[in-house]
Amino acid sequence: MCGIAGFCGELPVPAQARVILERMIHTLHHRGPDGYGFHVGSGIGLAHARLSIIDLVSGEQPIHNERQNVWTVFNGEIFNYVELRANLEQQGHRFYTRSDTEVIVHLYEQYGDAFVEHLNGQFAIALWDDERRRLLLTRDRAGIRPLFYTRATGNLWFGSEIKSLLAVLPQYATLDPLGLVQTFSYWGPVDPNTLFKGIHSLPPGHILAISDDGSETLTRYWDWNFPSLSEPASASRAYASVEDATVELRALLIDAVRLQLRADVPVGAYLSGGLDSSGIVALIRSFTETPVRTFSVAFDDAEFDESEHQAAMVRYLGTDHTTLHCSRRDIGEAFPQLIRHTETPILRTAAAPLMLLSRRVREEGYKVVLTGEGADEVFGGYDIFKEAKIRRFWAQQPTSTFRPKLLGRLYGYLDHSPVASEALAQAFFKRGLEHIDRPIFAHAPRWITSQRAVAFLSDELRASVGNWDPLTWYEKRLPADIMSWSPLSRDQYVEAKTLLAAYLLPAQGDRVAMANSVEGRFPYLDHRLIEFAARLPPSWKIRGLTEKYLLRRALAGLLPDEILKRTKQPYRAPDSQSFFFDGEPLDYVADLMGGARIRAAGYFNAAMVGRLFDKCRHNRAIGFADNQAFVGILSTMLLDESFLRRSGA
Repeated sequence: MCGIAGFCGELPVPAQARVILERMIHTLHHRGPDGYGFHVGSGIGLAHARLSIIDLVSGEQPIHNERQNVWTVFNGEIFNYVELRANLEQQGHRFYTRSDTEVIVHLYEQYGDAFVEHLNGQFAIALWDDERRRLLLTRDRAGIRPLFYTRATGNLWFGSEIKSLLAVLPQYATLDPLGLVQTFSYWGPVDPNTLFKGIHSLPPGHILAISDDGSETLTRYWDWNFPSLSEPASASRAYASVEDATVELRALLIDAVRLQLRADVPVGAYLSGGLDSSGIVALIRSFTETPVRTFSVAFDDAEFDESEHQAAMVRYLGTDHTTLHCSRRDIGEAFPQLIRHTETPILRTAAAPLMLLSRRVREEGYKVVLTGEGADEVFGGYDIFKEAKIRRFWAQQPTSTFRPKLLGRLYGYLDHSPVASEALAQAFFKRGLEHIDRPIFAHAPRWITSQRAVAFLSDELRASVGNWDPLTWYEKRLPADIMSWSPLSRDQYVEAKTLLAAYLLPAQGDRVAMANSVEGRFPYLDHRLIEFAARLPPSWKIRGLTEKYLLRRALAGLLPDEILKRTKQPYRAPDSQSFFFDGEPLDYVADLMGGARIRAAGYFNAAMVGRLFDKCRHNRAIGFADNQAFVGILSTMLLDESFLRRSGA
């Protein structure tokens, strides 16, 4: 696990290449504190910051092949490297390290650009073919590891984080209005967009090839893919019975966990008290010899705290466990550091406690943790999926008063539930009911609610994006055949491409763990599991209103009933309440949200922000929309403070 950076092309002063690479990679010290590595050649510069996990002695990067004409720097892990290496050695390849990185250069020699299809892992890779004068950049299928790039001074520049690019290209420290309105709608900028003009994020499951003449070719090598409803059941379903599917799913889960435990350092796991993370820990305990150390977050607020369920799992599994108690003040004080690592505004504070937890993990001597991220997207776990199922049932009879009552079975974990009042629930969830024949049907109410934050933007910034509609804009990016899929499949695809890829994996995954030099691993996002689940009938994912039905079956006997049957409770943290104490804001909040500072930045309407600030200050912001707007505005101002005003400092 590491950070990578570099450039492709000839520099005006070639002798400065090493100095430039050092400037870029030193900004990523938190991703790789165990050492730096460099390769400079004609037309290429590669840099690497190492977090030693596999082959602690000889695994330094950049890595090359036998003839030293293929070089790579790599961020992440190749979990099936043992099997790949054995196969490559049988075909005559010779290795000089024990690292997983070295399989990349030999796979490329063997299979060309198709090498990436053989990888089971989470990765961002830069590979230089010296003979063909060609650079390849690629990311893993789900988008777990980040990779950014831009063109400047006639060269292509890339890095694991945007700050590595700004270190040598400060002129790119300019906010992109489209990235901001996307964040305020989808919870994150949609690849390839970022919050910085001219800087792009390489989309998950893609390869970008840069040829010697400077031309670029972007190729998708993998995507979430679901069967058409018109396919015969025998063709679209992977298994004839739910019993057969359960057996196969457990076998896949065991193997995914086994592979992701590979490391030459101790491995820990997060334990939230829910089905997903508890399932990972139970699989480790039941099917491997690996000692497991578990970690969790507890909150003072009962609405967010899951420590009772965490304690039950610790007792049941007998793990050596550490709990981090996180207060509202802890969240508020850590928030500026969080935004320096996310490099993008966020609409919720939930990432801050995870960043603090990763710090505790590192303090306890661990560099690797397994987590339950991805299970909800893969197996249909979120309330949005059940909510959409009810709304589709309702849309068949829009005047029905009985059908929308089913919404009352959702959101029981919220103090201010959107279904607490039947009238308010019907008013909220009826929004977008007319979109039933559109692929974004499930997400329309959420995006419309989130986009209320767009109303706080200044007239100038809103004018710069024109009459932008989040529903229509996103639909144009969807697969042409998406309406041939089941409704649940459509909902899962959009969720995977927006919330998961744009917010959860970057802000609550890679960035908060790597802020403290910790690698997060996500067994549920093994591409074999994603492909397996995609071909399951929807009723094997959501049975009635029971989410993750098949996953629960696969984990039966490994978990206590109270966890196995527990309804999904999303991980959350206090939002606007984390920035005010006895009616007074934290000092930096008062400064950044003050009228003068808001007007100077020019992104927001100062009068509207002032009214929202007062509402939050007096603890009257209890709805999602107000909290998301406040956190989004504050985090944008922190981004401005950390990067835009100070040119990447």
